[in-house]
Amino acid sequence: MQKKIFGIGIVLMFTSTLHLRAQYSKTDSTFKRWFVGSTIFLLGNLAATNPPDFVQLNLGYRITGKDVITLEPKTWKYAWPNGIHPFANKSYGKTEEKFPGYVREFGVSVAYQRFFWNGLYAELNVMPTLQIFVNNKGNKIDNGFQVFNTYRVGYHIKLFKDRLFIQPSIAITHRAYHTPLPDGFKQLDDKWSKFIFGEPGFHFGFNF
Repeated sequence: MQKKIFGIGIVLMFTSTLHLRAQYSKTDSTFKRWFVGSTIFLLGNLAATNPPDFVQLNLGYRITGKDVITLEPKTWKYAWPNGIHPFANKSYGKTEEKFPGYVREFGVSVAYQRFFWNGLYAELNVMPTLQIFVNNKGNKIDNGFQVFNTYRVGYHIKLFKDRLFIQPSIAITHRAYHTPLPDGFKQLDDKWSKFIFGEPGFHFGFNF
């Protein structure tokens, strides 16, 4: 299901290329400073098995035409280690790599984007999260805390006279810090890297 979602994002990106325009001028004061949005990966909630119950809301502010800050409250659950690439690694989704339950997380990202050329940007995204560990019987067994960073490069595409936009991207994700995982979760998580390289992203938003 996740691979299908990524495919939809790629199709949208290419069908929107006729609307490409340069990013806002550094001295332009007429652009809309505020925006609200989310990510196309909300469609993952339609999965028939192991839906992530994922919610994300992006609230952003353009400090200048080239500097943007965004707050992103979000929550989701997952049953496989974060170190497994969800699209490129065949181990993702395999029964032998599944946690003995799942992790529910609640976090708020703080993201800073810097635009360099036309719509090309780089982003640093830092997200502290609270974790709830749940066993296969649906019972809470532990709490945790994690700092999850994302280092992203993407492209800002304006649509419908800049009323809307989309941002296809590629990222490195990094579990910079986390408290000890409970038994059963830890053994599986320790097998995998704290980094994932080449994770796709596809955000969208509405300017106001």
